[in-house]
Amino acid sequence: MPRLVNARVEYEVKLGRLPTLTEKETHYCPGCEHGTLTRLIASTLDKLNLREKTVLVDSVGCSVFAHDYINTDAVQAPHGRAPAVMAGIKRVRPDLVVFAVQGDGDAVSIGLLELVNAANRGEPVTIFLVNNAIYGMTGGQMAPTTPAGMVTTTSPYGRDVSYTGQPLDASRLLASLDAPSYVRRVVLPLEPIRDTGLYSARGSLECLKVVENAFRVQLMGGFSFVEVVSTCNINWKMSVLESKKYAWEVLAKTFPPGVYKDKFGVEKV
Repeated sequence: MPRLVNARVEYEVKLGRLPTLTEKETHYCPGCEHGTLTRLIASTLDKLNLREKTVLVDSVGCSVFAHDYINTDAVQAPHGRAPAVMAGIKRVRPDLVVFAVQGDGDAVSIGLLELVNAANRGEPVTIFLVNNAIYGMTGGQMAPTTPAGMVTTTSPYGRDVSYTGQPLDASRLLASLDAPSYVRRVVLPLEPIRDTGLYSARGSLECLKVVENAFRVQLMGGFSFVEVVSTCNINWKMSVLESKKYAWEVLAKTFPPGVYKDKFGVEKV
């Protein structure tokens, strides 16, 4: 079982323009967490002074244009092959910091073998998986991570797990291997506060610390993997606020947040 962490932790959030962000407006849909994660990654690279030695490996999916927003060197990988490209860069230039932002279609479907083998070898790279339970860029088809009963364009009556299998849990899968050093899952969307009409940003604050932990693990020579549970209100056919509620009421139960592996003890620092 994943280990829950103490939510009473202080975080520093930087406002305004960040040096590691370009000034280009993102293409992300309103309400999507891709933009939030982009900012958290940029904030962490600034804090750790890593921008000049970092390489972003672009995946294929909603994050395919991440190089337009994060001001580091970048390489485009074929669909699902980001972990292999990352491993090649890191083996040639072990002094660099290498990371990718992958969607669940890219990483857990077509690229699953690439992901598992990179993790099984313990490649010292960092992968952020944006799990929004659906193929976002191509129109909302069922993904390996789609929860039971969820309606998609290819499961119009809801996902039938007796026919399609259970949702694939990437964090549990990678944590079962010996080599990965850090496997962590966080729920990023705003969290509805019961009976108040208000929303908590706890997920964003927690994710900022998790992103930093992931990069620190790579600097210590370990493979780090962060699964970021997110929303896709456009393809879920929901309002933005309805999607936040669904993320916490359904996805967070299907994919519980927590620490799945922490060899170096970075969660305790």
